[in-house]
Amino acid sequence: MSTAIRSQDDALAWASAHAASLNEGAAHADEAISVLGAAGFFRIGVPSALGGSGGSTADAVDAIARVARRSLTAAFVFWGQRTFIEYLLQSDNAALRARHLPALLSGELAGATGLSNAMKFLSGIESLSIAASPAGEGWRLDGSLPWVTNLRRAGFAVAAAVEPTDGQPPAVVAFLSGTPGITRTDDLELLALRGSNTAAIRIEGVVSGAAELIHADARSFLPRVRPAFLSLQCGMSIGLARACLAAAGASGSAVRAGLQSRIDALEASLAHEIEQLQAGLASGSFATQAAPLFRIRIRLAAIVREAMDLELDATGGRAYLVATTGDFARRWLEAAFVPVVTPSLTQLHGELERHAALRAA
Repeated sequence: MSTAIRSQDDALAWASAHAASLNEGAAHADEAISVLGAAGFFRIGVPSALGGSGGSTADAVDAIARVARRSLTAAFVFWGQRTFIEYLLQSDNAALRARHLPALLSGELAGATGLSNAMKFLSGIESLSIAASPAGEGWRLDGSLPWVTNLRRAGFAVAAAVEPTDGQPPAVVAFLSGTPGITRTDDLELLALRGSNTAAIRIEGVVSGAAELIHADARSFLPRVRPAFLSLQCGMSIGLARACLAAAGASGSAVRAGLQSRIDALEASLAHEIEQLQAGLASGSFATQAAPLFRIRIRLAAIVREAMDLELDATGGRAYLVATTGDFARRWLEAAFVPVVTPSLTQLHGELERHAALRAA
């Protein structure tokens, strides 16, 4: 780690200082998890009895938002790490949790949520991409994960849903880099967020058994973890929107152009969505009623777009000049990621339409 990290403020300062580098390339990609881990960010919302600092999932959402305000790339890998941690917290496999949780909380081990495919499977959008063939007392896994974030080359753990070939229910398993049969591709050529260690994984003849099992029934486990999966993801939008609104408000032209009332109104809308998100997490209602969470995620993405436009309006031509754009150009590219991260806005709208059709029927 290039800089001694002693506090969360230190880590946030590091994210600000390296935001451009993290967005544009992989020079500091492997440091982000170590920095955030050293500052204790991954312990937020984790019970103290398990090595965390206590608090709730809402506290973890706020932590991701604080990081996203400085760097969406750092927040993206934070989301991947904290979501994998959440899977272990909600797993019945205490031995698996005890084996990996300490290194995940400290940032020594990178955790990746390979369940984007599984979330699409849950919504009936696509089939599971990993087959699990019976082999002895476990399975032989074969397939691929085309897009996984936080695959730090120094070592990572991945969660994935698998489809047994013998008719058993789909399950969720974990596997480690270095396991025979696991191949990480080169980083994907992303438009932005290029320091997020995002790549594909090929899985060929990987041996998996009870020790690697996160949950035996994906169809019951995925709805249970989906509220955290999506809510933590919302932290990315919240932080980016706050950064854009702060930049718009700080521009001297905002008042002259009559933008302040629009900035104030959008800040109020953002605060409302955050309140709705916190209320749903506190009540636990998102576990049985996913549609309100989908709508919050959609509205937050719209707020990011409008906040980005306000920052551009307030900054004017300076935003389009390389010498004076500041962080605007980076945030513009970061914002383009918000609608497409799984589940994409298109997928969420489709899911809401399906829910409406079921109610009508």
